[in-house]
Amino acid sequence: MSQSPEKTALSEVHSGGRNSGTRGGCGVPGQDAEEKLLLAAAYVYDAQYNRNIPFETSPKAVRLYYFYNHWVMQFATYICITVDLALAIFEEPAVYQLPFLVTSIVEVLCLLAFFGRLVHFSKVTPRSVFWKDTKNICVMVTIFLNLVDLIIYGSLLIAHIPSVRWSRVLRTIYLVNFAESRQIRRAFRSIRNTLPEILYVFLLFMFSVLIFSLMAQKLFGSRKLLTAEREPYFENYLDGAFNLYVLVTTANSPDIMMPAYDYNWWYSIFFVAYIILNTYIFMSVFLAVVYNNYRKHLKNEIRKLAYMKRRKMAEAFNALKVQEGPEFVISETTWLKLVKMVAPDISNSHRELLLRVSKEDGQTYVGKEAFIRLADLLNIQVITMKARMHPVECWMPHLYRCAASRFIRRVVLHKGFVYAYDVVILVNAIFIGLDDKNPLISNAEWVFLSLYVLEILLKLYTYDPRSFFARSQFWNWFDTFIIIAALIATTLNTALKSVSLYNSQDILDIVFILRVLRLIRIIDSIQRFRVIMNTLINILPTMLTFCGIILTIYYVFAIIGMEVFQNKIRFFPENSTEPYAQECGAKALRDSAFAKSKYCKNNFNDLGSAFIVLVELTVVNQWHVLATGFALVTHPAAKLYFIAFHVVVVIMIINIFVAFILEAFFVEYSLEKSEVETAIEKKIQELGMAVQEGDISTGNLVDNMDSCENDLGGFGEGNQKGLMFQIASKRYRTVDALLQRMFEAEIPPEDEGPQMEDILNLSPNDLYIENPTFNSAA
Repeated sequence: MSQSPEKTALSEVHSGGRNSGTRGGCGVPGQDAEEKLLLAAAYVYDAQYNRNIPFETSPKAVRLYYFYNHWVMQFATYICITVDLALAIFEEPAVYQLPFLVTSIVEVLCLLAFFGRLVHFSKVTPRSVFWKDTKNICVMVTIFLNLVDLIIYGSLLIAHIPSVRWSRVLRTIYLVNFAESRQIRRAFRSIRNTLPEILYVFLLFMFSVLIFSLMAQKLFGSRKLLTAEREPYFENYLDGAFNLYVLVTTANSPDIMMPAYDYNWWYSIFFVAYIILNTYIFMSVFLAVVYNNYRKHLKNEIRKLAYMKRRKMAEAFNALKVQEGPEFVISETTWLKLVKMVAPDISNSHRELLLRVSKEDGQTYVGKEAFIRLADLLNIQVITMKARMHPVECWMPHLYRCAASRFIRRVVLHKGFVYAYDVVILVNAIFIGLDDKNPLISNAEWVFLSLYVLEILLKLYTYDPRSFFARSQFWNWFDTFIIIAALIATTLNTALKSVSLYNSQDILDIVFILRVLRLIRIIDSIQRFRVIMNTLINILPTMLTFCGIILTIYYVFAIIGMEVFQNKIRFFPENSTEPYAQECGAKALRDSAFAKSKYCKNNFNDLGSAFIVLVELTVVNQWHVLATGFALVTHPAAKLYFIAFHVVVVIMIINIFVAFILEAFFVEYSLEKSEVETAIEKKIQELGMAVQEGDISTGNLVDNMDSCENDLGGFGEGNQKGLMFQIASKRYRTVDALLQRMFEAEIPPEDEGPQMEDILNLSPNDLYIENPTFNSAA
């Protein structure tokens, strides 16, 4: 079983560093060396995963730091955060109502876990740093406010006095401010820094909307025009401003223009000019300003990470350095121990390869410049492979090597085989679109299934099954799963039809879906499609960061919406006899567009319904109908809630999300090999152990990437063990490792960057460091 670096380091602490005092104290030299190795491993691991937590360097603090970063502790923290956020599902208004005592006990337990995590963090970091860290203060204040609100709400509940759980919106602070959420926090910082530039454009945009609203009131207000709902047309200034704001989103176009257009077609010029200026020009300017400023602040964040990584690696070097002639170096033995502690899952062969990249031939040590890039080496996925015979060749060598067998394998390896099955997929797509009730069409499905099964069997016969189903062969796994599932579902559907014992519509639906999914195979056949898909897959973790941001904002707006709008709108079955059932339980909605559209399920009566409404608002279409409906059952000022959500999510967050994805996509799509990747590939070529990207599918190579259970061992001259290596194309183990490529190429290799505190205070305008300070290794 593979071990995490923290678990390995902790075992090293308990075995080698037990009962040792402070470094340089009464501990024996061997214990002191172990403590230094643990300290250096902490620095390297932080550099590899871009953690910028300042921690005490005493042996006790280092052990606590390893325990703080242990995956069990991080997983427990995420579980507590998830449970705390999920309590809104069971609290009034609830999807599934639980007694207040149960939810309050669970919340108190979560708060205790958060407080314990905070206390643990305070034992790791210097006291002055802990109390200056804003996120620690935010977490402490939030815990206190949650407890106060819980006590007050419980007391009022016992006294049967209605109250509001106002502190529930603060629960998202735990998601953002704990150290585990550094990527979400970094994205929020970039958003916060981008807001001032966005604000000026937004104010100018709102000024334009208000000016046009005033003109509309003067042009149309006195003409006694009516809308399609028989309401006054631009007679009220605030209603007119809201309708024109909605027009920017095109949700009420052309409805809002039609009364004026019917009255006089010249009035259409007013609306055309408004749409051109506000919808197209201002919204495009929004995206441009957001992209430009967000990219600037993102680059500043990445620059901090790059300098922080250099500084951490320099600290690790200083902890382990020994003097070799006129310079300080890391001994080969120490380097191997360090890498085994930081990356325990990689094979000895992989570790030996990294060592050969890091040192010159004939040397028994690693220099400082090579050591500094160790974190980059560990972030590059190197696939370790071993050539093995095909199982059929082992069992029946004469059969596998006969002329007919060689001919079959040559056919499968030929490009024409791929093109032939591309044609089969296209023909299959045509048959899927035809009427499957026709016996000829339905029977053709068996022909296609047989061809797909034959393809898999031929590939398994040609390629080693262990290589065909390697962890990196996603499309092979996908094809096999889809074909087997379709074969089982089609067989079961046919069997049930033949005995007429079951209405197999559900299975038919599954069969239809699997048929369509088979068409996705075409993506892997076209090179440009494959490049785009791989790029999207590689930036998926980056998109997940913004999913966390969207979740945070949705949660805040959902809680506010539930407190303000709960039970104002209700859903009733079609045959209900309740009064005002057709008006969603509200007399004020009679003859409204909300009731006529049957939007009664779009309410804030529980967390699930609230999230659905917020998704609909994000899509924008008909959002003004939702806003007007809730305003009718509460107060016209309720429209401000929906406008605020549109401004925050649609105008700001979605534009920033687009900017972020554009930048990540451009970097990933056009990414060239880094200097570190080139050095690894050069060493692999020198050792004669390279696998070209196009050769992976043609050789019987078993993927042993990151495997230490069947360790391949070291490798000697001549590569007697048949080991082969390849860099996994454009794959990075962390999102930060990808984004740092936008800036790291501009940093000279010898530049360690400023001191830690100076790095954290870098300004976005300081694109380059003037006269950076250096720490000598001596």
